[in-house]
Amino acid sequence: MNIDINCDVGEGIGNEAQLMPLISSCNIACGGHAGDTVTMMKVASLAKENKILIGAHPSYPDRENFGRTSIKIANDELKKCIQAQLEELGTVLKSLGAVLNHIKPHGALYNDVAKDRKLAAVFLDSIEKYKKEVFLYVPYHSKIGEEARRLGFQIKYEAFVDRNYNEDLSLVSRKDPRAMIQDPKAVMDHLLIMATKGSVLTLSGRLVKIKADTYCIHGDSPTTLQILAYLSRHLPKNQILIKK
Repeated sequence: MNIDINCDVGEGIGNEAQLMPLISSCNIACGGHAGDTVTMMKVASLAKENKILIGAHPSYPDRENFGRTSIKIANDELKKCIQAQLEELGTVLKSLGAVLNHIKPHGALYNDVAKDRKLAAVFLDSIEKYKKEVFLYVPYHSKIGEEARRLGFQIKYEAFVDRNYNEDLSLVSRKDPRAMIQDPKAVMDHLLIMATKGSVLTLSGRLVKIKADTYCIHGDSPTTLQILAYLSRHLPKNQILIKK
């Protein structure tokens, strides 16, 4: 079995050179919560060099809170903000001769469009011009996933291997100390259940059906590199390879 491991990059951590050989796709911060033209150019160049699929990681315009807080913003303003982020990354990719593979909203925006159908519609409207060209990474059983399929977007379902889940498939809040999974073996066990059983073990201990075409590991976790190195060593023992 081949799987896709994606990672959020260009967020100021500076570990991309070490991450890239261990993943198969990346999501580049494009100015909303982190990043600028310089970081986009640097990270996109690394991704191209490592033959990593490149994605855009747009966010609410909220650098102060790293895009992890829901904010009130007019629909038109949000659309313009998302489009500006994608256009800036697009300019960078064009200069490198690189191609945009996917779009994945970041942080609070990702969570909000997963449960708010109207906000999901606004986001989808803002990326309408990309719908035949790129994939949209969305959570399984989400409002944005339902709307995107209805409107003809190409979607890939995403699951998080370093985050704990609630029974409704929402992510455990980062305010809860149990939200993140940082032990490499625990992350691999979490991933194996998803990949082989099509289920996720929730924080309550219940197995809930989930579908995943791509698996995310957060680039800003203190154990990200250890987790990825562990997966690279041990997944093949379970007949699973990270596809490149």
